[in-house]
Formats: sequence, structure tokens, C-alpha cells
Amino acid sequence: MTSSELLQMGDGSAVESPEQWQGQRRPELLRLLESEVFGVTPFGRPDALRFEVREEKSGARDGLATRLRVGVLFEGTENGRQMELLVYLPNDVSGPVPVFLGLNFDGNFTTTAEADLPVPTHYVNGLFTRLSDHRATEEMRGSRASMWPYDEILKRGYGVATACYGEVEPDVANQWWHGPRVLAPPTEADGWGAIGSWAWALSRALDYLQTHPRVDSQCVAVFGFSRLGKTAMWAGAQDERFAAVISQNSGKGGASLMKRPQGEPVSHLSGPLGHWFAPSFARYSNNEAELPVDGDSIAALVAPRPLLILSATEDTWSDPEGEFLSGRSATRVYGLLGHEGLDAEARPEPGTFINSRVGYFLRVGGHNVTGEDWAVTLDWADKFLKPT
Repeated sequence: MTSSELLQMGDGSAVESPEQWQGQRRPELLRLLESEVFGVTPFGRPDALRFEVREEKSGARDGLATRLRVGVLFEGTENGRQMELLVYLPNDVSGPVPVFLGLNFDGNFTTTAEADLPVPTHYVNGLFTRLSDHRATEEMRGSRASMWPYDEILKRGYGVATACYGEVEPDVANQWWHGPRVLAPPTEADGWGAIGSWAWALSRALDYLQTHPRVDSQCVAVFGFSRLGKTAMWAGAQDERFAAVISQNSGKGGASLMKRPQGEPVSHLSGPLGHWFAPSFARYSNNEAELPVDGDSIAALVAPRPLLILSATEDTWSDPEGEFLSGRSATRVYGLLGHEGLDAEARPEPGTFINSRVGYFLRVGGHNVTGEDWAVTLDWADKFLKPT
């Protein structure tokens, strides 16, 4: 799909106004992504949804933050399907603050060395390691803290919130019944996959954040790394309450262009990782050219909200050039809606930050999230997320 096709209806007619984009073409692309890639998310906020503040610690991180542990109870009971949201809000900022929201792989206690966070009993991934039983151990405490620079984020005036994706739904085929998909089982070809389930949970976390008086509910950015970057992109595409979207090496099925013959093929995404997607996605295995949508479709659904795309030079599986080209392609939609998009014609040299509404940064290195990525993110957020 090219940018010109983004602004072309399925019947071939051109999209010529913001009203036509919002009322016709955007819903059309959303339906195609549902039916052909991610599946249909069949419901939003459950009537029974309830929040349980399990802890509020006003002097966390040496007094820098107020820390909350919040049970997001999907079925309204402590024994039902749920996730625990870990929230940090800066103490030295008066009034509501913008917040970064994203899922983590290995449990909230791995994002910080703080000794008083509980070791979870739910499924954890074992990111960059081998966990045969996918169960957390005390030795994992703080093991992913480098990916979560809480103090730097808080000192810049932002809050941050996270939950473990494995508590929402285990990242294993045929385990969907542990999570919210049991409330509407994926029985059809366009039934929702695990990415849809995790994205749905991000919207439920936003439901909570919008109730907190210290959170600026109009300034919550959703972010994620790798498969959780795909999840963040899909959450932001569906839920326009998210003020901004940040893709950290999300690759194919996220920001990158799936039709490009570089990087991870659909045969891998729909094969070993097929539980992430709708069953219908498998028809594009070794047949990417027939996809009616692509990564730029997801990026365009974020428009006109700010979008930051973070890539890495050695992350060839994610196809960093495809991630850049997706942002370039979506730029025409931003232009139609009266905003700048990606302010670069050609992919920049590594280390050069394009700080535009569709931002782009290519870091030297591999598939990871680093302090350098967060430094860029915070500079970009100062420009596009904080209220003026």
C-alpha cells in the first residue's frame, strides 16, 4: 500500500477532505485491519469493570514519586480476570501530569529494583532469557530496569504506568481462555487475537488513569516495545482517547511495512506467532502483496495525533527502513488533516532525531529499549504531549 492508496476509498474514489477521512476512509481501514490482521475487538469497557487501589506510597523512589498499585478487575472481582497497574506520579509537579502507559514482559517488579513490590504468580515472558516454566523468581527483580528509567521520566514532569501483558493473557497459543477473550471467544476467521486482547487491556488501564485527579486524561501516551509495540500501535489506532503513540521497534504488524520483502515475513507472524492475530491473517503467508492494508495504515489511523517511531540499525527483523517509510507514507494523511507529518524525505543517519509530529529516530544497536531511546522520547514528548 502506498500513501496515495491511503487516501483512496475501496471503490477507487479519492479522499479529499478531513470529514471524508474521519467519516469514511478511517473506518474502512479500521475494518480491514480487524478482518484481515488483528481481529475484531467485540466490546469495550465491561459494565463490571472495577478498580481496586491496593497500595498508595507517597514517598516512593526516595520521595520523587507517589506509587500506586491498582487492581484493574475486568470482571469486577478479585478472583476474576484482571491485571495490576503500577503507576508512578511525580511529587514535585502541581496539577495533572501527562503519563506514559505501556505493558511490560516480565512483571512489574522487573521494571524497578524496589524491594517491596510483590513477585507475581502469573505468566511472564522471560525477555532475552529462557524461562522454561514462565514463572517469575526473586532473582528477576529489577532485571529490566534499564528499559524503564522511571526517575528520568519523573524528573521531566511525567507519570508512567505499566502492567504485565502475561497477566492479561499468556503469550501462548490456545491459552486465550485465561484472559478477556473468554468474555467473547474468537470463534470466527476475524476473531480477535492476543494482540487485540493486550490492546484492549491498555484501554482499560486508560479507563483507570482518566479517573485519577493527578493524571491529565487528555495527555496519556501509549507505548510499547517489539510485540508490545505492535500492541501499542493497535491500541492507539482503535482508541482515539490516547493522545499520542510511541512505537519502540514494533516491526512488522506494527509500524513497519509488511509488504516489503525485508525483515520478518507474514509466514512467521501467522505461523509460530499466529495466536497474536486473527486466523484470517494466515492467508497472507508468502502472499504479502495481497494484503489490503499495511503498517502505514496503522500509522495513518493514529493521525492527527503525534506518533513517534523508534528503530535500531541492527534490528533487521523489524526492518527499520520499512518503519521509516511507513511514517513517510502516513504523512499525507496528516497533511490532509492540517498537520505536519514526518519532516524528512529520506531516512536519516543513525543518531539523527527527526523531532516532528510523526517523529523518527534510528539508534545504533539492536532490538532493545535504551536510555538513548527514552532521552529522545522525552524531548519529543516535551514538544507534542505536554499541554501548552
